[in-house]
Amino acid sequence: MRRRTLLSASLGLGSLAALACLDTPNGARSNLRPYSGSGKAFGTTVSIALWHDEATQAQAAITEALAQVSQVDALMSLHQEHSQVYQLNLLGRIEKPDPHLVKVLTYARQISEQTAGAFDITVQPLWRVFTQAQALGELPTPEAVASAKALVNWQGLSVGGQQVSLAQPGMGITLNGLAQGYAADLALASLRAHGISHALVDTGEFGALGHKTTGLPWVLGIKNPRHTDALAAKAALDGRQLATSGDYETFFSPDHIHHHIFDPATGDSPTTLASATVLAPTGLMADGLSTAFMVMGANKALALAQQLPQVDALLIHKNGAIQVTPNFPALSA
Repeated sequence: MRRRTLLSASLGLGSLAALACLDTPNGARSNLRPYSGSGKAFGTTVSIALWHDEATQAQAAITEALAQVSQVDALMSLHQEHSQVYQLNLLGRIEKPDPHLVKVLTYARQISEQTAGAFDITVQPLWRVFTQAQALGELPTPEAVASAKALVNWQGLSVGGQQVSLAQPGMGITLNGLAQGYAADLALASLRAHGISHALVDTGEFGALGHKTTGLPWVLGIKNPRHTDALAAKAALDGRQLATSGDYETFFSPDHIHHHIFDPATGDSPTTLASATVLAPTGLMADGLSTAFMVMGANKALALAQQLPQVDALLIHKNGAIQVTPNFPALSA
């Protein structure tokens, strides 16, 4: 199951009925009403909350946006046998890949280049050996990790409009560090196309349109990595999309040393950060960078964030220390 690393501090996305008590945006109290919907994708619940002045249009917008999310899940799932990612991992190549898949894979190559390989979607062999060992109540042997690590190479993935292929047998990809952010992007685009101006999308990563209340932004809570029923900080969405990666949702050892994020250079999990939250112009970018920053560590991550336009980060170390870029819109928890 994909990580769920944020809480909606002001909205309570677990019970979207809470929207009914909020002020309507932009002072248009007599016209705008709250609407919400949810569905299943990525092994979890995805949800949409919005304000609009017409019920039929609002419900149609929610239905179509959720359909966009489901489409991404069906295309990029590791476990659905008809997904193109599943088929690529099984066969080593796919013909006539879906344009959405090509777009995400092309961005994956871009971010791998930007991060000198810290972000690498071909880490799937490492996931396999760790989960196989976990099923036996163990950690994988150094030899098993070394064999899996030898198959990790983002440059061994060829991406084209007519074919996507892996360079050698045993390689595999995971888009768990990109798909949910991309799904949020598609959902937001769908909502805009239906005339929606104020909405919050939760696919496991977050995207927003407009405002939550009159003149106030949507505010999200960032979990404390070691006390996940508490918040470490809050962030005000400012037109950018937000994603968090952490060591605490899917882990292979109770000390969080071994978890679902892998450093391609070592074949094991990165050792310094407990979570990385990123605001970026797109959900795809925020999702990918949050994973990359976990691998890169604080110094390199903060340096890269400040080089990229409209990218900000909040990093939480394993000892609880927090570092942020200067323009991260953090609020006290």
